[in-house]
Amino acid sequence: MPWADFWALIATLNGEATEESCRRLAEELSRRPVPDIIGFAERLAEAVYRLDQEKFGTLPVVDLKARLGSPFPQSSDVFLYTRCAVVAAGQAVWESVFFDADKFAPYTSSECDGEWLLYVPDKAYELATGEEWDRSTRYCFESYSNRDGWPDLRD
Repeated sequence: MPWADFWALIATLNGEATEESCRRLAEELSRRPVPDIIGFAERLAEAVYRLDQEKFGTLPVVDLKARLGSPFPQSSDVFLYTRCAVVAAGQAVWESVFFDADKFAPYTSSECDGEWLLYVPDKAYELATGEEWDRSTRYCFESYSNRDGWPDLRD
């Protein structure tokens, strides 16, 4: 799937990966050929993977404080869902954070959660085929899997 098609589909979320907006996206995607669903999954995994960088993952959650008022770190799950929220915000936001990590910070809010976006390809595939999809993608979107983004974690 070309990036332009991926971002056009993401734009249907209107900037947020809510349960409802992701359901609509999955339904729209399910009306396309299966290779498009697979292509969307690949682009989504890559977009989330590219955000898997230390400069984003070490930012604290903006609206939470730990004991004694110290910054509250993102967990691996929160970091994954935050990266999904950035993708759901659209191409312009996604591209901008690479040049200014401060633009990523608002998406660490406990109010921002892009988790529903992760399920779109699976739901679209199930709607299209009637079968569950046990998928894997070229890029792993799990937190800390991008070794280039986490130089201190390299083997």
